[in-house]
Formats: sequence, structure tokens, C-alpha cells
Amino acid sequence: MRPIKPKQNDLPLSEGQDQRCVESRLRRERRALRRRRWILQTLILCTATTPFSGCGLVSKFVPPSKHDTRASYHDNYGLRIEYPEVAECETPTSLKAEQTIQPLSFEDPADLPAVDLALQEAINYGLTNSPILRTIGAASGAQLVNVGTPTVYDPGIIASSNGGTEAALAAFDAQYQQQLFWLNADVPANQIGDVFGQPNAFQSKSAVFNAGLSKTTATGASFALRHVVNYDRNNRFQGFRAFSSTFTGWLEAEWRQPLLQGSGTTYNLIAGPNAVPGQYNGVWIARINEDVSLADFENSVIQLVSDVETAYWDLVTAYRVLDTAVKAREAALQTWQIQKARLDVGSGRADDEAQARSQYYQFDFQVKDSLAGINGLYDAEQRLRYLIGFVATDGRLIRPTTDPTDVRVVFDWESALSQALERRVEIRRLRLAVRRRELELMAARLNYRPRLDWLSQYRYRGLGNHLIGGGDGNLDNLYAELSNGDFQEWQTGIELTFPVGFRAAGVAIANARLNVRRDRALLAESEYLASHDLSRAAREIEKTHELMETNYNRLISDLNQVDVLRIRYEQGSDSINFLLQAQRQVVGSATDFYRSLSNYNLAIRDFHREKGSLLAYNHVQLGEGPWASGAEYDAYQTGRFLHPRLQPDQVLAPRPITSGPFDPSAVQDTSGVIRGDAVDSSDDSGADSVMVPLQDDASGLIAPEQTTEPVPPAPNIPNVDTP
Repeated sequence: MRPIKPKQNDLPLSEGQDQRCVESRLRRERRALRRRRWILQTLILCTATTPFSGCGLVSKFVPPSKHDTRASYHDNYGLRIEYPEVAECETPTSLKAEQTIQPLSFEDPADLPAVDLALQEAINYGLTNSPILRTIGAASGAQLVNVGTPTVYDPGIIASSNGGTEAALAAFDAQYQQQLFWLNADVPANQIGDVFGQPNAFQSKSAVFNAGLSKTTATGASFALRHVVNYDRNNRFQGFRAFSSTFTGWLEAEWRQPLLQGSGTTYNLIAGPNAVPGQYNGVWIARINEDVSLADFENSVIQLVSDVETAYWDLVTAYRVLDTAVKAREAALQTWQIQKARLDVGSGRADDEAQARSQYYQFDFQVKDSLAGINGLYDAEQRLRYLIGFVATDGRLIRPTTDPTDVRVVFDWESALSQALERRVEIRRLRLAVRRRELELMAARLNYRPRLDWLSQYRYRGLGNHLIGGGDGNLDNLYAELSNGDFQEWQTGIELTFPVGFRAAGVAIANARLNVRRDRALLAESEYLASHDLSRAAREIEKTHELMETNYNRLISDLNQVDVLRIRYEQGSDSINFLLQAQRQVVGSATDFYRSLSNYNLAIRDFHREKGSLLAYNHVQLGEGPWASGAEYDAYQTGRFLHPRLQPDQVLAPRPITSGPFDPSAVQDTSGVIRGDAVDSSDDSGADSVMVPLQDDASGLIAPEQTTEPVPPAPNIPNVDTP
């Protein structure tokens, strides 16, 4: 039998070891007793304070679990709404917003001071009172101005961004580089003592200076001039070295000329130097980006001019509709007073008096709605105020002074269609996009070639014990050796690199072809749609003029009917129902006539917009803002070194991006004829004429002879008190 090996605890202990074990066991027992006592006290305290504090000690010492629903201090901290802090001195609250007074509601327009405003003045105010190109949608209160709202700064922002011409030209700027480093080395060697004069630790102090100037040209060539100086002092075995420390350096010139990929002015002006296949950031692309931004700016100006004219004619219509409602209320009041007097003397009927009273309050409702309702006088006036940059309410009322046109005008269709296909800003913008895609396709095809560069370098070398100065001995001065030119070397050759298969370049060509086809299709579709829009606008002119004539004849007929029925009613030979119905018909026909008159003027505006002559029609000229201080002098200094080509036809140059300057505000000659006469708007009121035939050459219309036949007037609106 094998003897049983005793455990470590069963081994005999000495007297000192036994005492230490007993003391250690007692200490562990005392710590366990204190721990149990602390836990018991905590449980008793939690039990006693649970109804009052929710066992705060447990919640303090016991970590929360994943199902804990207690709120954290950081729950609403990261997403809470805070007020932005901006420089108040740079962004003060607009005075026009602070100067707004109590808005107008039911005040009598005749009691308010008027501000006479012509249509041309309204357009001028709208274009000059704010750098923001406002829209009529913002005036409706749908939302405040957002970041994408067009401004006068947008073309300048594009021109000064990374996609502008200056940023693209910066790729051809000369680049200067310089480095200067000091080095201290202390490297141990794996050897015992000095071996053949070599120390067991390499120690050196050195310095490196590099300076270079490089320039990339429009043909893709790059020139570089570099200068390098190295200083070295170490403890290596001197041996046959002439100096313990030396300055070595060289001055070299380099010329790298691409022969296939990346060569040529056309490619580099489209894609830029060292471009990646599919990415085009050249000067020509940047130029087109700026032209596109100008087209977008012009489109925003056209939209603003169109909205101002819409708001202006809406205000004219609101005045006329309010005047019609006031006149109808006056007529209804007279009828009610007559019927009430008859009822008081016993010769009238109560139901007739009630009908007359009801119609009066109906017209009174129309008057109040025409004043303060949606599309009422004050609402239309405030929309115009927003577009032209006036205070929302200043106690005055804008009164339009430009009378609407009511003569029949006819445009020459062939001339108008030709202008629409050539001058519309949307079509010109798409033409720029097509030209950009064509340039991208050209660059993609030029990029489908290997990179073959011819490289040439020439170098002067030197070595010296000193950098500058020193004695006259051999190799005593680095720069003296460089200037002597005793040590020269050169290198020339070709460098060829290309991806096997040209996959990226091939995909770039396919992508560029698809972009060209898509943009050409969009251009063709836009031209097709422009012809439809112009046709619709021409039909709208004919329709609105015919409706205006029809509504005018209807108004005259209803006025005559009211005169006859009023006489018959006052004589007692006819019922009041016929007179009340005739009065309602007059209100409807007059409202329709004034609205059709404004619609006719808006139809003329829409035709000019569709054919691209709205800016010329409203005498709006686009131009560059004032130059910065000193810019004119810089341009003059630069222009001194520029001379026109003596024989430009003998110079081979790439195809230009544009065909020359274009003025969207130029007056266009659209010959036409006038068919028929002006609206026969005579009545018995003897009011002055409000018909103003067009006589402006910019409109492209033939002005008819001035006619003296008036239309129903729009007099001041009096206060009428109810009986």
C-alpha cells in the first residue's frame, strides 16, 4: 500500500505559524460579521423609510437595470430647443418689421391717405428694395424665407465657390514648396569597442532644406525648379574624407510633358490637370456653371416681375370689385328705404320689405368681405406691399395709377415662336447644360488613352565644407561649386502608365454619352413644350379679350335693365323681385368684367413671358453690380498686357463655349396687326376714359389710335350708414 500524502493544511505547523493563522482567521470572521451587520441595518432602514422615501439608499447603491424607467438628467438635454446666438450688431431686426402698425380691417379707404403707385414704379421697388427675390407664394404666409430662397448674391456665391472659374484657374497657379528640418541621431552599434576606427555608437547632426517652384500649363505640361541642400556631421571613421562636416546640394529643372492622356489645351480646360476619369472641374465647366447660375438668377428676376404684376392687377381688381359692391349696397339701401316707407304708410308688403332688407345686408357682407376678406382690398394691397418691400401696414393705402389695357392686340406668330425658342431663359439654361455634356464627352474620349509622359531633368550639383564663404580651396564653398557648374548631370526619357482594360475610362465615355442624350432630349422636350405654352398664351389673349367684351356688353345690358325695372318699381307697375334680381345681376356682371379686364392684361404679360421678352416689356435691365475698391485699376493694369489678335482666323483655337454676349432685356421687334376696334365702353355716366393703348416699342405691339370711349368708372368709396 502507498502511503497517503498529507494535505498542506494537515502538515504540522510551528508555534509562530499557528498563531498567525489564528489571527488571520479571526480577522476574516470579524469582517464578515461587520458586513452582515451593515446589510441588516440597511434592510431595517429601507423597511422603515419605504413609505416615505422609496428606499433611497437602495436606489443609491444598487445600479439600475435595463428595465429601469427612472428619468435621467440627460434625457431631454441633447434634443432640447435652444435659441441661436448671433452677432446682433450684424443681424439687427428689420426696421420694416418693427415699424408695422395695427393692420387695416374695415376702415374706409376714402379716409386713408393714398400712395399713388404706377406699375413700373412697383416693379422698380420690388427689384431694388431687397437683395431677396421675393415670390407671391411667400406673401401668402405658407412659410417663412428658407435657405433656398433666391437672392442677388447667388451668382457671386457660385463664382467664388469651388465650382467657379477662379477656383478652376487656381489649378494652374504656380506652387511653392519649402521644407527645413534639423536632425540629431544617436544609434548604438552591435560591436564591442571601436573596430577599425568605427565607434560603437553612430552620432550625427544633420539638416535638410528643400525648396521648389512648380507650374502646370494649359497644355498639360508641368515645369519645376528645385533646390536641395543637405548638411551632415557624424563620428564615422574619417578615413579618406576631406571634411568632418559637409554641405551637399543641387539645383535642378524638370519638364514633364504628357503626350497622350492629359495632353492638349482642350482636355485640360474641360477636365482640369490630373483629372480622374468621370470628374470634370476645368475652366470651361466652371464657366458654364457660372452661366447657369446667371440663368437661374434671371429666371428668379422674371418670376419676381411676374408676381409684382399679378399683385398689381389683383389690387386694381380689388378696388373695382369693392366699388361695385359699394354701389350695389347703395342701390339696395335705396330700395329698402322705399319699400320700408311704403310699408309704414300701409301700401307695401312685409315680405317685400324683408327681401329688400336681406339683399341690403347681403351686399353689405360683400362690401366687408371685399375689404378685409381673402383676396380683398387690404389683403391684395398687403401682398403687393410685401413684393415691393413696403411696410406691411403704415396707415396709408396704395392706389394704382396705371390703367389696364383693353385694346385688342395681335402678335406675329412666326416672330414670337422664333423668339420663344431662342430667348426663353429655361431653353438657354438647357443649352448650356447640353454644351457642358458635350464637353464632358469630349474629355472622356480624350482620356481613353494611356499615360505617356516625356520627362526631362537637368541638375547642377555641389559640395563644400561651408555653405557660403570660407577659404578659396577646392570644395570649400557649396554655392561656389554650384555657380562654377563643374558637376552637371541630366536625364531624359518617357514614362508609360495605363490601367489594363481602361475600364474606368470606358465607363466614363458611356456615362458621358448617356448624359448628352438625356440633356438633348430634355432640350428638345423643352422647346416642344415652349411651343405649346406660347400657343396656349396666344389663345388666352384671344379668349380673355373676347370674354372682356362679352362681360362688358353683359354689364351694359344689366345696367339698362336695372334702370327700366327701377322706374317700373317706383311707379308700382312691377314687383320688387325683378328689381332685386336685376341688381344682383349687375354686381355679378360688373365683377366679372373687371376681373376679365385684369385677366386680359395678365394674359399679355404671360405671352411676353412665354416668348422670353418679359424683362424688355417691363424695362428691366440686368447688369453687374459695382466693383470692389481697386478692382477697376487692377483690370486696367492687366489689360495693358492684353492685345487683340491681328489675324484671328489664322489661329487654331478650341470651339468657344458661347457664341457671344446675350442681352435678355433687348427690345424685340414683333410686328403685328390690330384686328377690330377697342372695347365700346361708353355709358351714361360721363366718366373719364381708363383705356390706355400700348405705345411701347419694347412690347412688340402696334399701338392703335387713341379712343375716347370710356369704361365704367371706379370712383371713391363713400361711407353708407344703415337705416
